Amino acid sequence: MQSTAQDVERTLCEWVDPFLGAPLGKAVRSVGLDGGRAHARIVLGFPAAGYASELEGALRTVLLAMPGVDSASFDIEWQVAAHAVQKNVQLLDGIKNVIAIASGKGGVGKSTVAVNLALALAAEGAGVGILDADIYGPSQPRMLGISGRPESPDQRSIEPMTGHGVQAMSIGFLIEEDTPMIWRGPMVTQALEQLLRDTNWSGIDYLIVDLPPGTGDIQLTLSQRVPVSGAVIVTTPQDVALADARKGLKMFERVEVPVLGIIENMSVFVCPGCGREESIFGAGGGERMAEDYEITLLGQLPLAREIRADADEGRPTVAKDPDGPVARRFRETARRVAARLSRNPRNWSQAFGTVQLGTGQP
Repeated sequence: MQSTAQDVERTLCEWVDPFLGAPLGKAVRSVGLDGGRAHARIVLGFPAAGYASELEGALRTVLLAMPGVDSASFDIEWQVAAHAVQKNVQLLDGIKNVIAIASGKGGVGKSTVAVNLALALAAEGAGVGILDADIYGPSQPRMLGISGRPESPDQRSIEPMTGHGVQAMSIGFLIEEDTPMIWRGPMVTQALEQLLRDTNWSGIDYLIVDLPPGTGDIQLTLSQRVPVSGAVIVTTPQDVALADARKGLKMFERVEVPVLGIIENMSVFVCPGCGREESIFGAGGGERMAEDYEITLLGQLPLAREIRADADEGRPTVAKDPDGPVARRFRETARRVAARLSRNPRNWSQAFGTVQLGTGQP
């Protein structure tokens, strides 16, 4: 029996995408079948510049196995939508989605993960910004290799700095690097809001917010006053780190911010000399936590000397060695983050804008 266009459409819709972790479904926009030649238009909800050809190859293999399909071609696109945030929180101009990168404790490499995720999302074709929310210990200016002061043309707002194609803002741009921030909690939270709302962000699909460790004032301000589309928890396999990561996850659940998943950093060390792999901080912790809380394990990143060294010199690994194995890990992880967010409810308020009611008079 020859396949029909409806058969082809059903097959594509039911195909489970590895990054979505779900069938393509509505991403399949149009399907045609003419004399054994199949064609389909796929519109993903996450950026996929480095994945489109792989996806096309996988889908072609599936269709060529169908009776009567001799060739298959695809138009693969993506459209990043704004997704739902907490209730009664003011939206931000120029930003579709805010993604918080958090950890329960310090020392897990969260800031390095955050900056590489931001660069990976940009490399996949998204408009990306990064906000350094660690007022006491800002690290993103050094990691992005940005120096100088941001401009303020109108003396009220400031222009974001740019590094490696990513818009960035940090208190580190406004003070000397060795100046300590001896501020109490209210001053810190006010500074965070000003950095966020007074920056002229433009064309941002994803604003990555690099949070300080813990569950204190900054995290509470973010969850109550900033429209967050989702949070990512960074941990290591170590039991101590996992215990604190669980606290961070519970905090976001309590304030109704969806947790997109867990990134297990320093998952395994690969000896640069002999290639031997060793789980220095333990093994399987991220997987167990993901299973316990029924959330996604977004990625397992290696403990590699170049990740630290590249960030220290202001050229994070995704920018310095974009085709290397570590950069590929970060890009796959970034795709999972964006793909997981794309499954969440959309925020339609940005699509419709402000509705004004008339007086009822002609």
